[in-house]
Amino acid sequence: MLNLFVKGITTATLTVMLSYLNSNLTASLATFDLRQLLSSDSAIAQVLTGQFVSTSSQDTLIIPGSRVGAVTSKTTRKDLVKLFGASRLKDGSIYGAEGIGKFSVTRVNLGAEKSFTVVWSNNAKTKPVSVTDLGTAWKTPEGIGVGTSLTQLRQKLGEFKLFGLGWDYSGTVLLEKTKLSRYHRKLMIQVEAAPNAANKFPKDYRVVSGDHELYSNNPHWKPLGIRVGEISVVLNSSK
Repeated sequence: MLNLFVKGITTATLTVMLSYLNSNLTASLATFDLRQLLSSDSAIAQVLTGQFVSTSSQDTLIIPGSRVGAVTSKTTRKDLVKLFGASRLKDGSIYGAEGIGKFSVTRVNLGAEKSFTVVWSNNAKTKPVSVTDLGTAWKTPEGIGVGTSLTQLRQKLGEFKLFGLGWDYSGTVLLEKTKLSRYHRKLMIQVEAAPNAANKFPKDYRVVSGDHELYSNNPHWKPLGIRVGEISVVLNSSK
């Protein structure tokens, strides 16, 4: 069973994410220790470290393939403590698609809008695979984040293709031939319908459901209240 604090990470999201990654993942080096750098005066170190934590929690910019706020491809579990404080972290694990593979995760609790989960490549938590389960405050430079509407996505991406709803790859946006094709294999976007859409508009919902590709301008999307429901940012992908 999935731990409760990572229940927002859907099997579909992990399935899409893992399809881009190399199974032969290795550990990376930790970043510098700020306290050691400032060891000449522990009082100053404590003050500056506190300021650094505060600044880190305010950075909610996503650069696909590069960073999620202060979290980069080189960030370790120990670095998360320095960046956000130990009290804000909670470790757990999730299973891959169809129960294949088990991954260590760390939830960073920064409030409903800023929290996120780091998925690790190993139990040592020294190399992040991706960052997922992001709150609504997190945005790409183009303003894409959880809650972005289908209309807004079309403005930013141009017309695009996406998978139908209600299966393993539910609502996954295909970025390859969009204005943001540079984010392909770096940013995973999944859209979802409004909670009551399937009951209110069953015909429209059926048309845009299942294992097939649809265009974003399909009129059956319109009444369903389609918005971005999940974003995953790949930090260490296969080359």
